[in-house]
Amino acid sequence: MSKKDESSTLQLLKKKQEELKKIIEQIPSSSILPRPVVEKIIEVCASKGLTHKQFEKVVKKAVEKYEAAMVEPGEPVGVVAAQSIGEPGTQMTLRTFHYAGVREYNVTLGLPRLIEIVDARKTPSTPMMTIYLEEGYRNSREKAYEVAKKILQVTIDDIADNISIGDGYISFTLNAEQMEKHEIKLDEVIEAVKGALGKARSEKAEIVKEGNNAFTVMNEEMNSALLYKLRGKLASVVLRGIKGITKVYLEKTRNTQGEEEWYIITQGSDLAKVIKFEGVDKTRTVTNNIYEIYEVLGIEAARNAIIREVISTLKEQGLEVDYRHIALLADWMTESGQIKPVSRAGITLGKSSVLAKAAFEVTVNHLIGAAESAELDTLEGVTESVIVGNYIPMGTGMVELLVKLRSLGNVGNN
Repeated sequence: MSKKDESSTLQLLKKKQEELKKIIEQIPSSSILPRPVVEKIIEVCASKGLTHKQFEKVVKKAVEKYEAAMVEPGEPVGVVAAQSIGEPGTQMTLRTFHYAGVREYNVTLGLPRLIEIVDARKTPSTPMMTIYLEEGYRNSREKAYEVAKKILQVTIDDIADNISIGDGYISFTLNAEQMEKHEIKLDEVIEAVKGALGKARSEKAEIVKEGNNAFTVMNEEMNSALLYKLRGKLASVVLRGIKGITKVYLEKTRNTQGEEEWYIITQGSDLAKVIKFEGVDKTRTVTNNIYEIYEVLGIEAARNAIIREVISTLKEQGLEVDYRHIALLADWMTESGQIKPVSRAGITLGKSSVLAKAAFEVTVNHLIGAAESAELDTLEGVTESVIVGNYIPMGTGMVELLVKLRSLGNVGNN
């Protein structure tokens, strides 16, 4: 198909979508449908070339399905969500698997990953990023490799052939090939070493160059224990890239337009620094570190990340849980504007009921604390109602009906 034909087809499709938009606005019942649902219906029906009558039938059916799926008043959505996520969780594996297609790369999956998410751990056990690239970088492996090379952490240890310790000195022999590959000069390495030593130590130490690829740090006052400690510190000095991103992998996929594109997978994560690099697509780049997303993009983005990570973790295990249950969990974890774990220090701490908090963990502590401060429990929740034997304020238990007993005598007389 020529570009002219493509342009003509797109114009016809847009015209059809505009017609369907006017029709759906005239159907009163369609007003209950969320905007994304309406847009999707219009998009699909326009592409299928449905007639106006067929389109009306589709809209009415969608309204019918939407109304049937709505939560009824009194539905215990929290309990249902907890059961819906908890039950599949019992069938999840306890092991950590290799990342698909990359044998040497480990990523936490299964139940350990689900626990990391709901516990709101600040650092995942295997942090990783998927870095998508902008136009002009994603279609060329060479350009994608250049971006990956700039991001990759390069330490002195990575370019050193040998780091030896003697009596009052540490000797560094660097690999000329690795230095050339990463465009690192000897003077640059020495400056980084001086920075790591600090002002006091660098003034006492003497650094001697030995050709183009070697140098020695001498300080006769330092004993062997201090030299070994210093060796480890100097070996980990970062010369290039982002600290913590220890490995990068180039992968290829097809985008929504059907074009092949290159992207980068990293071992290690630092979203704030990565999105500043030239060529990185800031709108699609993601990390599995939810706290990084919260700090860089805000709480709404963190909520979406929790949902995405839970769904992908379950999906990888062949399990499926309705989006709404997971969204409710994410809402509870983020409603305060911060990420709260599902624990006694997070969501449970925010409950107003003393008995509900005591039923979860550290029962005695909660009860003693409530007694000391004379707290009042209004017994309005599910947990506390079960404990004291009240009707649960859910479903039919929500209704309180008052009856005039004297009027009952007239029942059946008419």
